[in-house]
Amino acid sequence: MLRSLKGIGLLIIANFLIFFTLVISGTILINVVLPSFGIDLRGSLTANEFAWSLVFGFGGAFISLFMSKFLAKRAYRMQQVINPTTDKEKLVYETVAHLAEREGIRMPEVWVYWDDAPNAFATGPTRNNAMVAVSSGLVMHMNDAEVRAVLAHEVGHVTNGDMLASTLLQGLMNTFVYFVARMIARPIMERNYWAGFAVYMVLQFVLSILAMIPVTWFSRRREFRADAYAASVVGAASMISALQKLEYLSQRPVTQEEPAEDDALATMKIYAAHGKVAGLFATHPPIQARIEALRHPQA
Repeated sequence: MLRSLKGIGLLIIANFLIFFTLVISGTILINVVLPSFGIDLRGSLTANEFAWSLVFGFGGAFISLFMSKFLAKRAYRMQQVINPTTDKEKLVYETVAHLAEREGIRMPEVWVYWDDAPNAFATGPTRNNAMVAVSSGLVMHMNDAEVRAVLAHEVGHVTNGDMLASTLLQGLMNTFVYFVARMIARPIMERNYWAGFAVYMVLQFVLSILAMIPVTWFSRRREFRADAYAASVVGAASMISALQKLEYLSQRPVTQEEPAEDDALATMKIYAAHGKVAGLFATHPPIQARIEALRHPQA
């Protein structure tokens, strides 16, 4: 409970900081920077709306990306592995180090977080500024080959630049939502501000839901690609075994000792339950679909 409240509080503070940063940045961009280059959008209402939509759409997405490591570390009770001492710590650290050297990227930070549910995630703003985290349940319930497969999947996300690619798509969708909602609501706001504001909020809510469809579709594609990368590194059999164990263990009843899944981090994990969302809005493909893709890579 306290962990969830702490996470919510951090997200609220982060959103306020993002909002004020974007307002200040947008004001400077539209009123100072662009006019200095002979680009004056202040007289064009439509161009002004689009500029603000770009600022909020991409600005918010990129600030979230650059804060992703900070927020992830505070969403869980985590410990960084710098000098591994136990066999499991050595396995995780050395696997990530080997994969980073293999791909020619800077060694990601390695973290372990306390959660009996087996899972892992990777995040960070760039390929050379990333972190990989595994749950205590993952290293406890999986054998060495399965742990290596999961870590290869996560490093695959890093080397493929999935975090940046997802941010660009999210920024594009955010811009679409802000701009369309503002343009439709603007004529109404000119006649009745509060009625127009209500229309704007409803449109933003509806369009945000619709904008999730391409974002989650892209997320599912990247999961398949990360699985394929892991299979190319450690073998398809190990990746399939890891996925099968994830599916089996996910069917256990959740105990009181297991923290509830943080929805804000669900898209970064190797596995996300399908009970809350399904179909078009699922961030991860069904486990069986991922296994079939590994068994029949050309299909």
